[in-house]
Amino acid sequence: MDISTHNPEAPPPAPGPPVAAPTSASRGATRPGDRIFLGLSRGSGIFLLVIMAAIAAFLTYRAANAISKDHTNFLTTFEWNTNLEPASFGIAVLAFGTVVSAIIAMALAVPVSVGIALFITHYAPRRLGGPIAFVVDLLAAVPSIVYGLWGALVLVPHMDGLFGWLDHYFGWTGVFEWQGGAPRSMLTVGVLLAIMILPIITNVSREVFRQVPQMHEEAALALGATRWEVIRMSVLPFGRSGVISASMLGLGRALGETMAVATVLSPTFEINASLLDPGGGTFAQNIASKFSEATPLGQDALIASGLVLFVITLLVNGAARMIINRRKEYSGANA
Repeated sequence: MDISTHNPEAPPPAPGPPVAAPTSASRGATRPGDRIFLGLSRGSGIFLLVIMAAIAAFLTYRAANAISKDHTNFLTTFEWNTNLEPASFGIAVLAFGTVVSAIIAMALAVPVSVGIALFITHYAPRRLGGPIAFVVDLLAAVPSIVYGLWGALVLVPHMDGLFGWLDHYFGWTGVFEWQGGAPRSMLTVGVLLAIMILPIITNVSREVFRQVPQMHEEAALALGATRWEVIRMSVLPFGRSGVISASMLGLGRALGETMAVATVLSPTFEINASLLDPGGGTFAQNIASKFSEATPLGQDALIASGLVLFVITLLVNGAARMIINRRKEYSGANA
């Protein structure tokens, strides 16, 4: 009998290389269902990229036809006359109105939406939070033309008091100076857009806040934190990326909203220093109001403005994705 194999003082054998667990890709290679699902998923992603590229190519081609016939600077001109010879049109007013109205809407909607989402998930009792969430879901299903009619018939007539108050206390800034007249201005458009995007941001933020690990909140409570401190230290850091994503969804709708803005705004091709003065315009509102009566050159010019809106939307979503990726390491999701 060989006693060397039973020597208790012999060193243990050197560990060999770890055996890698089979990955999902290797497992999927042996399952037809997984291969089919992988192919469909990959094909769907590629098909989406092809659609985006086709849209960009179409807009660029039609825009190039229009800009080549524009005898002014397309980016800085303050007028839109495509029926003149030579044609003169530009997007300065439209870009300003689109960006300003979206900023106003986001400034009003994001804090209120996050507050509603926190109230539903962490403050309201279940019998109260359920109906509130249901009402918010219903607001998301209201068509934009209904919002526009409500804005024109109800919101605009009741904005006089707010405009007068802003002019009385903040008119010295010039931004809130009101000269009278119907309050069909960029501020009114911003308020209406804030109401429209509020349910989108609220619903997404609410679902994100519900995913906060219960252990995080219980640990904060065990350390003696108040309910607000729990939200500040556990809930908001965990849901930061989700709130940013929800805000970008709302911003996308605010940038591209058409009928509601066209119903409320009194469009003019001038930029006013005051947000309370009537006038201004947005890309979507201008396209909707002028496309049906436009000449072929006018349609190409409107498509060119749509290309600018398309690029702005892509840049905004790209910036949001960069912010989310930079903040991901600080998210509670990765704790």
